[in-house]
Amino acid sequence: MKFENAWPSYGGIFDWDVAVERLAALNARAEDPELWNDPNRAQAIMRERQHVESAITSYETLERELTDNIELIEMAEEEGDADIAKESERALRRLFKEVQRRELEALLSGEADGNDTYLEVHAGAGGTESQDWAQMLLRMYTRWAEAKGYKVELMETSAGEEAGIKSATIVIKGQNAYGWLKTESGVHRLVRISPFDSNARRHTSFASIWVFPVVDDSIEVEINESDCRVDTYRASGAGGQHVNTTDSAVRITHQPTNIVVQCQNERSQHKNRATAWSMLRARLYELELKRREDLVQAQEAQKTEIGWGHQIRSYVLQPYQLVKDLRTGVESGTPSAVLDGSIDPFIEAALAQRVHGGGTSEVADLD
Repeated sequence: MKFENAWPSYGGIFDWDVAVERLAALNARAEDPELWNDPNRAQAIMRERQHVESAITSYETLERELTDNIELIEMAEEEGDADIAKESERALRRLFKEVQRRELEALLSGEADGNDTYLEVHAGAGGTESQDWAQMLLRMYTRWAEAKGYKVELMETSAGEEAGIKSATIVIKGQNAYGWLKTESGVHRLVRISPFDSNARRHTSFASIWVFPVVDDSIEVEINESDCRVDTYRASGAGGQHVNTTDSAVRITHQPTNIVVQCQNERSQHKNRATAWSMLRARLYELELKRREDLVQAQEAQKTEIGWGHQIRSYVLQPYQLVKDLRTGVESGTPSAVLDGSIDPFIEAALAQRVHGGGTSEVADLD
């Protein structure tokens, strides 16, 4: 395998002078009539331009809101208007939280942080319980993505025998999708009274999440096709018009790493094959990123048992209500909100820990 990255890294976007200079340079390139002779390069430049312009506008908005609220507090103090002063103080506290989030977002300067991302869900041992839990996690991440304004597409899914899913892959499209979600890879543990147990006993279920970036044409990943096994099979579905009567689904196994990708969302085997190869490139690139960053080794993670001792987060619904991230110590007492997609406090803490090192312990306010 060979890796080459020509994707520009322009992290630290809140370096004002650098951002302004970069936007001017991108605007000049966008006006070049020869730019669209290379459509892929042109699209990459336009995406970067939009990102830098959005960051500058956001910074200006935050600065303006800060100035306005400080002036309101000064006026309220002069006029003795306690209500306006309190409201402006609340606005400043909200602004402070937003600045903290923006600061964290500015640190998403890794090679692929700005890219779209694939997200895989796999049920652990436990049959229907774990398969239902896997579907709950898929819903959680889908809701999180949609709340961010991201586009979500289902690439493949394998339904459970009675309920839930055995596995599924989605692609989440939007700026920094991979950067935000990259720390979510790992095993997630659920404790609850089983809705499938007639004796209403408490069960523990596990499911794993795997996140890897979509790679564009600026990132070259060469794959030796002789290292891969390509299988076709009949796509599964919910029945009716969703059932495919031909072997259109494609599964590719990269034998040196034992990475497996599959796609069945198109009726055309040709399209599914092309998408599967793209997914394999993305997985191999993510593997290389992990190696470079000297984090969890991807090949070992693939061999990790989905069960006790390997979880990154626990979701307890009974006998008490608590979601706790075992890496950062961040907690929430409202699991229902978390499972509806309110996972930003966990994501932000994990990213901050990854960038700055060390841990944190706090209760997430998701109300």
